[in-house]
Amino acid sequence: MRQRNALLGNMMAIGLLLGSLAYAQNNGMKAPPENVNAKKHPNLAAAQRHLEMAFDKVQAAQQANEFDLEGHAAKAKELIDQADKELKQAAVAANKEHK
Repeated sequence: MRQRNALLGNMMAIGLLLGSLAYAQNNGMKAPPENVNAKKHPNLAAAQRHLEMAFDKVQAAQQANEFDLEGHAAKAKELIDQADKELKQAAVAANKEHK
């Protein structure tokens, strides 16, 4: 009986750990905003749309693989977010140039 309780306790702890890891990998990350004016910067806006699609596909891959991608998908999502911010800065810079 003691071994059985210890086994059940260990299984619950492992389940909590795995659930926490899955939650941590996905939590807090939202698709990057599409905040570049498409009328002023159609190419940059299109690039932002493609980044959003890439982000969605990475998130779908995480869910399909039960978030067991060794952190690489989460890192990819961070880099997509960084690229989105750079596109916004590029649009801001272009706006300054054309005043």
